[in-house]
Amino acid sequence: DENVLVIDKPAGLLVHPTEKMEPKTLVASLLARYPTIKNVGDNSLRPGIVHRLDKNISGLMLACKTQKSFNYFKKQFQDRKIKKLYIALVHGVMEKPEGEINLPIARAKTQGKMAVKPRNQGGREAITKYWLTKQYRNFALLEIKILTGRTHQIRAHLNALQHPVVGDKLYTQKWVKEKLELDRPFLHSSYLGFKNLNGQTLEFKSKLPSKLQKILKKLS
Repeated sequence: DENVLVIDKPAGLLVHPTEKMEPKTLVASLLARYPTIKNVGDNSLRPGIVHRLDKNISGLMLACKTQKSFNYFKKQFQDRKIKKLYIALVHGVMEKPEGEINLPIARAKTQGKMAVKPRNQGGREAITKYWLTKQYRNFALLEIKILTGRTHQIRAHLNALQHPVVGDKLYTQKWVKEKLELDRPFLHSSYLGFKNLNGQTLEFKSKLPSKLQKILKKLS
């Protein structure tokens, strides 16, 4: 609408440029189509972007077309009123059909990674809930809800649980013997629900990309 966009982002697309100033980003595409977004937000490198997905993660995210909507949705995220669900395929057999991971996250010493910390060692609050959708022999399909939006939250939390995301080369531990050929993490933002500026409840769903669907067919 006139205030907000919902985007189904493909894997491999960077949301916004880093200090390297990459030219091919979601932001570049938004600016080309909606030039007025240039002045929206609180960071000139991320106009209109109120939350993000990692480069190799696919699925739904929203972007703001006006400063009014940016301020509104920023508070909605802070107040945890935006509902986001993800689908992930992880290694191993789940011990419980559902659970909550409530462990702080901080930047790791290894460049580009986040570290899950014990509660008495600092870090920012991070809460991830998960439900087992289907258990395969050596893999588990999960539905995931995040209550906080920390960098790499799902990937870092599931790795700390000893169930790293399939295809996640950054976090997968050495003990995992990768049996599935996948050039991206099996993690997809499948559902986005929120109230718009008019108070109307909107819901969006995104199917798994065909590449991830083929992986599940191999396991069935």
